[in-house]
Amino acid sequence: MNTLSFIFILIVIYLIAAVPTGIVLAKVMGYEDVRDKGSGNIGATNVYRVAGKLPGVLTLVGDILKGFLPLLACKTWLTPTPTQLGIACAVAIVGHCYPVYLKFRGGKGIATALGIFLVISPAAVLGAAIVFGVAIAITRFISLGSVLAAMSAPLLVLMLNEPQPIFLATLFIAALIIWRHRNNIKRLIDGSEDRFKA
Repeated sequence: MNTLSFIFILIVIYLIAAVPTGIVLAKVMGYEDVRDKGSGNIGATNVYRVAGKLPGVLTLVGDILKGFLPLLACKTWLTPTPTQLGIACAVAIVGHCYPVYLKFRGGKGIATALGIFLVISPAAVLGAAIVFGVAIAITRFISLGSVLAAMSAPLLVLMLNEPQPIFLATLFIAALIIWRHRNNIKRLIDGSEDRFKA
């Protein structure tokens, strides 16, 4: 893949990942702007709390797919090098977290990261999902499960001997997710974080 083609692909990946799934679905289904309710976040958890179970689940699926489908297409049809694939992964998560459509104020990245990891290291996803599920089952904190899953992902990728660019991309994604959860971490520390209610 030549440089110009690769840059074009990165732009396409960014623009797809930047689509604010939660806002779009909430509006289509007749709900208010989710940014004005709850935590103000556009992700599945806040959509679930504000608009209900179906919009929340659909947002989760949509956010996963916008990480999964562009990366899968890139990996399958364009045969990128590990470095190119790693860069594409980083661009996808940046698109979700900093979408141009919302003046670069996006989500926290967990669902889109899941979609990305399903392409680059499905085995790591299983381990991270176990960490996520156990943490939520014990604490009922979605944010804590998200942070712990993000922290575990690079370690799992490293243990699976994935190419170094893929490990670095995973490390970048994990760091960005943790950064995006910094306010949740503060609330977890001071005891004011909301627990998830099914």
